[in-house]
Amino acid sequence: MLTYLYSWSQQQEREAPPGFDQVSANIPHGRLDSISYKSNTIGTTRKALVYTPPNFSKKKKYPVLYLLHGIGGDEKEWLNGGNPRVIMDNLYARSAAEPMIIVMPNGRAMKDDRATGNVMAADKVQAFATFESDLLKDLIPFIEKKYPVLTNRESRAIAGLSMGGGQSLNFGLGNLDKFAWVGGFSSAPNTKVPEELIPDPARAKEQLRLLWISCGDNDGLLRFSQRTHEYLDQTNVPHIYYLEPGVHDFKVWKNGLYMFSKMLFKPVDPSQFKKLTLLGTPATTNVRNAKYPQVLPDSRVVFRVKAPEAQKIQVDLGRKYDLKKDTGGYWQVTTDSIGEGFHYYSLLIDGVAVADPASQSFYGMGRMASGIEIPFAGGDYYAAKNIPHGDLRQHRYFSNLTGSWRNLQVYTPPGYDSIKNKTYPVLYLLHGGGEDETGWARQGKTDLILDNLIA
Repeated sequence: MLTYLYSWSQQQEREAPPGFDQVSANIPHGRLDSISYKSNTIGTTRKALVYTPPNFSKKKKYPVLYLLHGIGGDEKEWLNGGNPRVIMDNLYARSAAEPMIIVMPNGRAMKDDRATGNVMAADKVQAFATFESDLLKDLIPFIEKKYPVLTNRESRAIAGLSMGGGQSLNFGLGNLDKFAWVGGFSSAPNTKVPEELIPDPARAKEQLRLLWISCGDNDGLLRFSQRTHEYLDQTNVPHIYYLEPGVHDFKVWKNGLYMFSKMLFKPVDPSQFKKLTLLGTPATTNVRNAKYPQVLPDSRVVFRVKAPEAQKIQVDLGRKYDLKKDTGGYWQVTTDSIGEGFHYYSLLIDGVAVADPASQSFYGMGRMASGIEIPFAGGDYYAAKNIPHGDLRQHRYFSNLTGSWRNLQVYTPPGYDSIKNKTYPVLYLLHGGGEDETGWARQGKTDLILDNLIA
């Protein structure tokens, strides 16, 4: 097992190779069938597509992936937009995936389940939630009666795109007695808030074999995947958070299916999960709309700077890293894993230390410097939350010692201005040698820490 896991970590691709979604003529092909099943949940007969792998045999039992579509699709959306049959055939030709049956149902569980008219109508949106009962009580029992499938939870996976991604996370994580493999590709706003999605992190950690969350970096729905990832990180639930260049489309979803399906129903190495991503998350200390620096899930940092006329660029973050220049005049480097919390750094351009224009600047190191925040699981205590907040105020006072006006920052607790004639105790909080009065207020997040403590 240890040898296999080492091999797994060394051989994992970080994205689908060219041609992964193109038909290959000289390989065995799987079969796609349309099936009908009786839904007692809806009181009608419903349709689904079923893919069986090359060399399918009724004498063998197979694991099953339930693959769900988006709000504007139906059971044929994956077939028309992503063609999983081609993706899976190519994987099998390389012996890169476990043979499995893939079921593509209609996740809009209502009598008129066609994707016509206003697909955002309330009854149609509600039908996506109703599908949980149809899936568990009607479709899965039908598949397990009609096809030679393994029926234990470890042999059952669920994944989907957009609205189907939200369904997959909701249904999969909500029924860990039924699913051990769960994937959400660009999950939509129907995704439950993390505390409802994973009410018992310890149980999820114990029962999940793989939890996959992926999205394009320019997808308008990215925040739903990101908030789930952040909660999983805080609660130490192993998962893959996979960001790639892209928007809300099948380019992203096909790559997600490729990456997810090739990991299914085989041993995985959770210690390597954080390495499987194409992009990191823009640092919270970046200026508005700046994509870099990016923090990868394993706390490495990607820097990318445009400076076509520069001869040499380094980043000084703990140690000096040399950036490499591409043909477009961009310089890039990925650092080692950086320790959790706040760090100062500088760009060294032809030997001159300068602040990174893509990052906020802070007074530290005895001068203005760039700063970067490396998130960590225990960082909830200084997170901005929906609670009453105090204020940070800047004041000036005259110092007889220096003979000059000096600045200070003052934190006042929530309700300070509305509560009259109340007196408060005072804490005098001093900065370090290379900082000034703004250090605790900006880098130290004093106001957020105290707001959370008071709440």
